[in-house]
Amino acid sequence: MNFISTRGGEKVTGAQAIVKGLAEDGGLFVPEKFPQVTREELEGMLSMSYPERAAAIIGRYLDEYDGGELLSALEAAYSKFEGDPAPLVKIEENIFMLELWHGPTCAFKDMALTVLPYLLRKGCDLCGIKDTVLILVATSGDTGKAALEGFKDAEGVKIMVFYPDDGVSKMQKLQMCTQEGSNVDVLAVKGNFDDCQSAVKQIFSSEECAKQLAQKHVILSSANSINFGRLVPQIAYYFSAYLDMVSGGQIEMGEQIDFTVPTGNFGNILAAYYAKKMGLPIRRLHCASNLNNVLTDFLSQGVYDIHRPFYKTTSPSMDILISSNLERLLFEICGRDSARTAALMQSLKDKGEYKVTDEERARIAETFDGGFANEDEVVETIYDLFLDTGYTMDTHTGCAMKVVNDWFYKNKKDTIKMVVVSTANPYKFPQDVLYAVTGNDVKDSFKGIKRLHAATAMAVPKSLSALRDKPVRFTKTVKRENLFEEILQFVQS
Repeated sequence: MNFISTRGGEKVTGAQAIVKGLAEDGGLFVPEKFPQVTREELEGMLSMSYPERAAAIIGRYLDEYDGGELLSALEAAYSKFEGDPAPLVKIEENIFMLELWHGPTCAFKDMALTVLPYLLRKGCDLCGIKDTVLILVATSGDTGKAALEGFKDAEGVKIMVFYPDDGVSKMQKLQMCTQEGSNVDVLAVKGNFDDCQSAVKQIFSSEECAKQLAQKHVILSSANSINFGRLVPQIAYYFSAYLDMVSGGQIEMGEQIDFTVPTGNFGNILAAYYAKKMGLPIRRLHCASNLNNVLTDFLSQGVYDIHRPFYKTTSPSMDILISSNLERLLFEICGRDSARTAALMQSLKDKGEYKVTDEERARIAETFDGGFANEDEVVETIYDLFLDTGYTMDTHTGCAMKVVNDWFYKNKKDTIKMVVVSTANPYKFPQDVLYAVTGNDVKDSFKGIKRLHAATAMAVPKSLSALRDKPVRFTKTVKRENLFEEILQFVQS
C-alpha cells in the first residue's frame, strides 16, 4: 500500500508516511486506495480480541509491517489499559457510548498514541533511518499528555509538546507539566491552539529548519492526527464497536448504524469515515462541536470561515478553528483532485476561508451533518443524562450527546442505533462535570475530584489522583515565533 499527498505528486510507503508525518508540499498523507473489508471478513473478526481486530485493520494499510510483530505491539499497548480498551455501554434503547478513555492518560488519544511509538520506531527501521527523531506536538489538551506518555524514554526519540498558555484544563496542564522522562519537553505558547498548530506546521514545512536539524542528525516527525500513524489505529475502534453491537445482539450483521463524534481537529470523525470507505455499514456521521462551531457551519453551508470569535470553553480539546484533518475529507469529496485540494488550502491560508461547490457539498451531506452545544447546553445535557440514567460523561461527550438529542428530536421516527463516541474520563474535567451534576462550583481540581466521586461513586483513575503529589517540571511560556529557538536548544540538551 502506497500513500500520496492531498496536495500533489509525492508517493511514499506507509513507513515513510509515518516517519515524515507531513508531506513535503504541506499536504497530508492518504492511502492510495481504501482496502475493503467484506461481510465474511467482518464475521471472522467477531471472535477476535481488540488487539487482533486492530491488527487486522491496521495491517491492511501498513502491509510492509510484519503482522505477528504488529499484533504483539498492539497487545503490549492495550495491556496498559484498564480492562477492555474500547467498551460499549448501553445508555438508552437506541443509544450506546463507546468509551475510549480507559488508557494510561484517560483520553481517547491513548488508543493511537500507545501504538504510535512502535509504528514510528519500526518505520525508521524499514526506512533505514539512524538519526534522532524529534516529535513535535501541538495540543489542545489530551494529545500532549498521551504523546508524552507514549514516547517517554523511547530510544532514538525526543518529544516536544506545545500547548496554548490559557487553553487547556487545569488537570490537562498538570498531566503534561509533571511528565516524567529524560527525552521530553513541554512549553506553553502565548495564543490559542490554532497558533500552536500553525507554528508547528510552519516548522515542518521550512527547508531552513530541516537543514539546521539535519546538521545535528535530527529529523522531524509528528504525533498529531496529521500523521497517518495516529489516524490508522483510530479506524479500528469503529470496526470493533460495530462488531460488539453484532455480538451483543443489538444489530444484525450488515445493518447500518450511526456514530456521533465530538471533534475539533476532525481526526476522530475522519477515522469513522475511513471505516465507512472500507465497507463498515455506517449510515451517517454526526459531527459535534462546542461554541467554536466552524465545522457545524461548514457542514451545513459549504463555507469554511475562520473569521469568527474564538471561545475558551469547558471542552478545550475542541477549542479549534482550523481543523487540519478536514483536508483529507476535502481530498475525497473533490474526487481526489490534489490541485483543487491545494487551492482550497491556499485560500484558507491567504483569506481565512474557502467555499466548496454545490456538488462537493452534496457529497459531504451524503454522510455528514453537524451540530453544536453552547456552555449552558453542555451543563444541562450532562445533568439530564446523569439524572435519568446515573451515567456520568465529560464535557466533550456532553457536546456530542446534545447533538444526538437534537437529531432524535428532529427525526422522531428514526430508529437507527446511535453510537456516541465518549472521548475523555469525566475526572479530567472534574470542576466542570461536578458543576453540571451538582451545581457546586469549586476552584481546586482535586477537591473537584473528591466531590465528583462522592456525587457519582464513579472510580477515580489512579493516574489522575496521583498528580497531586507529583513535582511540576515544566513552567516555561514562549511566543510562537520563538519555537524553533527552543527546539534547537532542546536538541542540543
